[in-house]
Amino acid sequence: MKTFPKPLTAGEEREYLGRLKDGDQRARDVLIERNMRLVAHVVKKYQGTDYDTEDLLSVGTIGLIKAVNTFKMEKGSRLATYAAKCVENEILMLLRASRKFSREVSLFEPIGVDKDGESVSLVDVIEAEGKEALEGIILDQDVKELYEAYETCLKENEKQVISLRYGLFGKKEHTQREIAEVLGISRSYVSRIEKKAIEKLRSEFERGNVP
Repeated sequence: MKTFPKPLTAGEEREYLGRLKDGDQRARDVLIERNMRLVAHVVKKYQGTDYDTEDLLSVGTIGLIKAVNTFKMEKGSRLATYAAKCVENEILMLLRASRKFSREVSLFEPIGVDKDGESVSLVDVIEAEGKEALEGIILDQDVKELYEAYETCLKENEKQVISLRYGLFGKKEHTQREIAEVLGISRSYVSRIEKKAIEKLRSEFERGNVP
């Protein structure tokens, strides 16, 4: 695989993002060029498919360009974190279009949008810490599959904790402390149950074992 320029430092990234916000299109080009190594890193996961590396790099670059064009610096996260999702999304759309990888599921795959019009992924749902992150999500088939995984791979106490914690099935969301009081157990035990359940859901989805 070809050699790409080194990634920008956090300070350089802020500088170029600021320039881009002011309309400097050269800054946009730099942000794309200096994040190509990220695209190559994501592409490695999908080598061995019916598409060669150059095709995957081209498609991944489209995702990177979209990321640079839509990234909002004020959100506080690094561009690379956001771009990795966008790059993988583009590659997965290509693979799914071929219908040979229809079960290829990624935690970064978009499932809808939130109230601000931002893309929401499965990992956002699974790891969301509060109501705001879940408001306005448009559920689609992938979310239905997530619920199916919830039903098939979790124990009853894990279902109860996850359901209460994240407000599943229309229920109110609760803090770990509130759940502990309801179930008559310690908050730390609730935390352990929640962590184990999330890992089960994550593993089930990554393996594509959802019925």
